[in-house]
Amino acid sequence: MVLSGRKVAVVGMGGAFPKCTSLDHFSDQLFSNQSLIREWDKAVAHGKNVRSTVSGFITEAEMNLETVFSTLLEGYPEVYVDLLNRIPPANLSTADIGSIWAMLGSLDAIKMAGWTDKETESETTGVVVGSGGGGHEIQRNAWHNFFELGKKTRLVGSHTVDRAMVYRDAANVSCLIKNKGVCESIGSACATGLGNIGHAYRLIKFGLQDRAVAGGVEGTSLETFIGFDAMQVLSRGFAPEESSRPFDKDRNGFVCSFGAGIVCLEEYEMAKARGANILAVIDNYFNNSDGDGDMFYPSFAGQQRLWKGLLGNSGFKPDVVKAHGTSTPAGDAIELLSIVDCLGTKGYHISAPKSQFGHMLGAAGAVEFITSILMLQKQRVLPCLNTVNLNPEQENFQKTAAWDGPKSPMADFRDLLPQKSIDKEINSITCLNYGFGGTNSAILISKDN
Repeated sequence: MVLSGRKVAVVGMGGAFPKCTSLDHFSDQLFSNQSLIREWDKAVAHGKNVRSTVSGFITEAEMNLETVFSTLLEGYPEVYVDLLNRIPPANLSTADIGSIWAMLGSLDAIKMAGWTDKETESETTGVVVGSGGGGHEIQRNAWHNFFELGKKTRLVGSHTVDRAMVYRDAANVSCLIKNKGVCESIGSACATGLGNIGHAYRLIKFGLQDRAVAGGVEGTSLETFIGFDAMQVLSRGFAPEESSRPFDKDRNGFVCSFGAGIVCLEEYEMAKARGANILAVIDNYFNNSDGDGDMFYPSFAGQQRLWKGLLGNSGFKPDVVKAHGTSTPAGDAIELLSIVDCLGTKGYHISAPKSQFGHMLGAAGAVEFITSILMLQKQRVLPCLNTVNLNPEQENFQKTAAWDGPKSPMADFRDLLPQKSIDKEINSITCLNYGFGGTNSAILISKDN
């Protein structure tokens, strides 16, 4: 159901990105077709106990942070020190590494938005930031010291709870910027980042807030990495820069990566009136569930309904589709065929940013939303790196009597998937993200006219 409401603008963005020192550096790397994926020493250190060893990870040093370890607890990060003094020590004391990235991204996004302290601290400014998981570095060491080493609870750290609670990212951002509006966190697996932005969009559209800091985070964590490695869904057998290969015939899993994406949203007329630089306009957001009872397998019918909810019967076709594109065998095939089923085979291109930095899980949708805004700004389509060969044969599910989607093999859609960044007039982009549990999210953005 589509309801009328206010228009929403994107006015600021920031975050934490693998191997990059700033948003501009991140943009430069992406549009020069670089991969930000590398061998992860922490995974390599576990030898054959870990199957995959590549990641788009971020170290503390790369974010100008220093870890101060407890003198009483083995391996426990007592606090992180901001070497550039961007965040006050009191705020650092309640934050895990992902929350710190969220705070840094929020400061950058607010600065770009040009919001005053009065606007930021208003009752009409909300915070909606979530993560897929986190606080692991804090919890693992705290519980190891209690359960295995027999240390007293009072030594486990007085901030273990607030540094590991579900909505720690939103809470830390809210305490830093002192907003008085909404403060909440939505967790929806790999659709988290886009889902939080979509929810913030709705809060503004329907008049519950005038502004919002929104996005997703996934702090570097070996626990997260080995969990997916145990599922045998991570890429292996390729050089790091070739390991994330959405839609390619030889794809064998995703690259588990980490980062943060934060954006500032504002009611359009307010942004316009104060002379804000409007980066993009959000035209619609829609999310749904597959409803088939399957926790993991993608649903063609669910994605059909997602497209229907986003575009209705308008016949509208975006210039670019920013795909979820994880590099998983079934996920990529279903996604590509659902896009073609809705949009046809001409007039648009598909971009797969995970091919350049991997799958950031709870941060994926937010960071990829930022890459979509960068595409609008640059008027360039980001590539599907490593999409060298597409399957010239039908997928097995296409051969079943129950399949009612496109019958053509993936190779027939080669022209939709540029392997390098290309120039293109871009006025609108659809962003897609999906998650475990059958959750699907789509958002439509456009240039400000």
